[in-house]
Amino acid sequence: MAARLLLRSAVRGASCCRGAPASVLTRGMAAGGVPTNEEQATGLEKEIINASKTGADPYNIFKPKAYTGSKQDPHLVPSINKKRIVGCICEEDNTAIVWFWLHEGEAQRCPSCGSHYKLVPHELPH
Repeated sequence: MAARLLLRSAVRGASCCRGAPASVLTRGMAAGGVPTNEEQATGLEKEIINASKTGADPYNIFKPKAYTGSKQDPHLVPSINKKRIVGCICEEDNTAIVWFWLHEGEAQRCPSCGSHYKLVPHELPH
C-alpha cells in the first residue's frame, strides 16, 4: 500500500513539473563549425591575408619575381634607404657569395658575373 502511495505522488509530481522542456546546451563550435584561419586572424596576420587576396605583398613574404638580370630587365631590390648591400650567387652551385653595395639610380652590375641589379624605393606599410 505504501508503495502505491509513493508511486502516485511521484507521478503527480513529475506531471506538474513538466511545463517547458529544458534547453539543451550547445557549444559555439558545434553550431557553426570550427572557425577558419581568416575568421580567427587578427593584427599583422589579418593584414597579410587581406593583402594576399588582392595580390599585394606588403612585407615581402612571397617569392620574388624572376628577372633576366640584363640591363633592360634588372633584378629589382627594394630598399627604404638610398643604398643597400646585395649578395649575388653567380652560379647555381657556387658556394661563395659576391657582396657589393647597390646605390639608388641606374642599374648596376655584379662585379663577378655581370648580372644587373636596380634599387627601387620601398615604403613600409605601417
